[in-house]
Amino acid sequence: MAHAKAQGIDRWALLGDLVGYGGNPQEVVDIAMRLAEEGACIVQGNHDAMAVQPPIDDQSLGNSTAQWTHEQLGASQRGFLKALPLTALSGSLLLVHASAHAPERWHYVDTERAADLCADHALQTYDACHVVVGHVHQQTVYYRGTGHSMMRFEPTPGVPVPMPSYRRWVATVGSVGQPRDHKSNAMYAIYDEAAGRMTFHRVSYDHQAAAAAIREAGLPEFFAERLALGR
Repeated sequence: MAHAKAQGIDRWALLGDLVGYGGNPQEVVDIAMRLAEEGACIVQGNHDAMAVQPPIDDQSLGNSTAQWTHEQLGASQRGFLKALPLTALSGSLLLVHASAHAPERWHYVDTERAADLCADHALQTYDACHVVVGHVHQQTVYYRGTGHSMMRFEPTPGVPVPMPSYRRWVATVGSVGQPRDHKSNAMYAIYDEAAGRMTFHRVSYDHQAAAAAIREAGLPEFFAERLALGR
């Protein structure tokens, strides 16, 4: 957040999964609630939904923290997560945690075909040509050129990517807390609508402290280890 403020941002957007793996769910939700009061756009992620209503019969590793997270949060915090929408429109952007194609099913936008489906549903359902997505923990731009299918582009951190209004595109902006490209730095992006460009950033943070909080909470060791490994 300090890095983004230094870039002169004027509005926040949080793309879901505010909680689910980390050892500080109360503090994170409190920050999100404050940002929402200040006008931030925030959408619900699958782990937010699981923290509100933990799955009973799903013992997968990703769901193993849901009950613990649920118990850490107060009623107002759980109510905040429950009330978050699956999608939100912000200017020319459709914001969604997973795909605009059945957002409640949490599809990954990690291929050109998935980006096609996301873009088509964004246009048909929301009349939106530009989509910003979380969920996949990767930074990628998919865009339509002269053909009918999406093309994939890997952005370079800190280098603005032209995102003109006349072109349909889907951007996955990565994960602040848990990147999965074998690098520990947090991911986020800044969109400049007036200039028609998006800049993807990687920012170092104290992931060792985050890992220590996970261990102190008694959560699975894997969630602490992966912060340094970026996987």
